Amino acid sequence: MAEQIMPLRPPLKWAGGKRWLVPKLQKIWAKHPNLRLVEPFCGGLSVALGLQPKTALLNDVNSALVNFYQQIQQGLQLDIALENEESAYYQQRKLFNTLNQKNVEHHTIAQLFYYLNRTGYNGLCRFNQSGGYNVPFGRYKKINYQKDFLNYQTLLSDWEFVSNDFTKLKLRTDDFIYADPPYDVPFRQYSQQGFNWDDQERLVHWLVKHSGPVILSNQATAKIRELYQDFGFKLKILDAPRRISCKVSSRKAVKEVIATRGI
Repeated sequence: MAEQIMPLRPPLKWAGGKRWLVPKLQKIWAKHPNLRLVEPFCGGLSVALGLQPKTALLNDVNSALVNFYQQIQQGLQLDIALENEESAYYQQRKLFNTLNQKNVEHHTIAQLFYYLNRTGYNGLCRFNQSGGYNVPFGRYKKINYQKDFLNYQTLLSDWEFVSNDFTKLKLRTDDFIYADPPYDVPFRQYSQQGFNWDDQERLVHWLVKHSGPVILSNQATAKIRELYQDFGFKLKILDAPRRISCKVSSRKAVKEVIATRGI
């Protein structure tokens, strides 16, 4: 197991992040500390940063997100202007979309992605069907931007970051999989490709073939619960904080299902 270091907060704001779930996952991970952690939907990285595996395979279809983590591994430092101002935000968003869709200047794309994430609305990450990042300006009174990410380098050094469909991941038979796919809810445009019910079904078929330990989390809709019960997963229902809402007072807990297999 990797030498324990001071816990690191995720470097990005991330809707649906699972920091709240890490203490529960740690109890399971403690039984398998030498395995490789595999996350087919690594998102804001809260689980990997919480569990601190020595090795990990961390995937996400959001290539800009994966590029950001890869640039951290290379010692990312920010030299772009970080302005909490609306016209500057939309100018930088336009530049990000131009560079990201051309897949050039990866170091600059990573900087812009961080700036948009911290400055845009409520930690959302949203792309239209043309691949354009379209999150509006966030209107925060004050933002504490981070200028470098050197404190993440050591922990991330032996982690592999890739951007593929989850079915293309090259698994080892004993990998410890933690899957946190997009919720089965109306909004699913986290990436250009989206994630529909067919993808939810593809995921359970992929997970059930794995011989090692598997944990999945998702919103506890009736369809999701039935899907994983039908494939023999053990289910546990938890209260999860809902962090995305226009008004803080309306951010109520929702039900989260934790499905396990081979644990």
